[in-house]
Amino acid sequence: MGRRIDVAERRARLGQRHRLAATARAGTPIQVADSLVALHSTDPSSVYLSALIRMTGGDLRTVEHALYEDRTLIRLLGMRRTVFVASLEVAPLIQAACSRGVAAKERRKLIAMLTETGVGDDVEGWLAEVSDVALQALLARGSATAAELAGDDPRLRTQIVLARGKDYEGRQNVVSRLMLLLGAEGRVVRGRPRGTWASHQHSWSPTTSWTPDGLDQWSTPDAEVELSRRWLAAYGPARPQDLQWWTGWTKTQVKRALAEIRPAEVELDTGPGVVLADDLDAPPGTEPWAALLPALDPTPMGWQQRHWYLGEHGPKLFDNVGNIGPSLWWDGRIVGGWAQDSGGDIVCRFLEDIGSDAEAAVEVAAARMTELLEGHRLTARTRRKTWLEQELTA
Repeated sequence: MGRRIDVAERRARLGQRHRLAATARAGTPIQVADSLVALHSTDPSSVYLSALIRMTGGDLRTVEHALYEDRTLIRLLGMRRTVFVASLEVAPLIQAACSRGVAAKERRKLIAMLTETGVGDDVEGWLAEVSDVALQALLARGSATAAELAGDDPRLRTQIVLARGKDYEGRQNVVSRLMLLLGAEGRVVRGRPRGTWASHQHSWSPTTSWTPDGLDQWSTPDAEVELSRRWLAAYGPARPQDLQWWTGWTKTQVKRALAEIRPAEVELDTGPGVVLADDLDAPPGTEPWAALLPALDPTPMGWQQRHWYLGEHGPKLFDNVGNIGPSLWWDGRIVGGWAQDSGGDIVCRFLEDIGSDAEAAVEVAAARMTELLEGHRLTARTRRKTWLEQELTA
């Protein structure tokens, strides 16, 4: 077994690599996204807040401009069939290493639904034809919601059944599921939302309007290696199981990618781990730092094994399907959570004693989050409220 890397060193690396220590903050949303590989985007508001708390300046419009004006960030369905925001450099890696596999599964699901619906004997041919219809309609419009596209051709309004036979069985126009598939295939991209920056209803645009070269630039094996390398640079040292969980890959895929990278083996408090071979030096020290991270922030969602920064607080901060709510950090570990009360004010709850100096630093971080929110109220639309959120908002 190689060098031992203890919990204190892992926390120090986290503060610097994830740009949470004050001296490690970035200048742009792109730098933040690349430092974390990608930003979790199931909740659109998390993208803005995850970026801004790691930057030296900027506001909501800074992130919005990068997403929808400069188009230097792109939203795509990636790891674990989860929506992420990544730079135009990293997005093709995610597309090849993760999204292609997701797209193949989504295509099989949609073909099964269309077969049940009875669109004809040649289901795959029907799907290819209707996909072209949707893409041509989208090109003509420039951008559109699925509902708007449904009005352009009656085939896009074909009804499919979701969760057939279940208590929550439902029906929807095929265009909604089709756009999800085309997004996973990298042919369309989620664009500006209809509503505020925190809205979940996004329009769709052709991917070539974001990046003329599209996202089909890597072979899957090469992309898996490079994505693994970038993940280890940001989240290492870690266990191979953490990489497998984060990507949604099989053990074989992880083993193959790591064999190409040839990381160094290290000993962690939780057992054997790996780190990039040129990343064995201990990081320089930094001043202790406090941070309020939004729900589904990429840092707490970066590892499967979380005890080294989470302790025993998991049941109060994660919902029953593994999604974290707003978390409160002190110098590399989670010490509580936060939420907005009925008046919109930020309320913090400590789950352990961290001392008066640390509490004062948290107050400063809370004031910064209040400023970044600009009076907006956050809602847990894509996940269930955690136990602590329910306590703080009761």
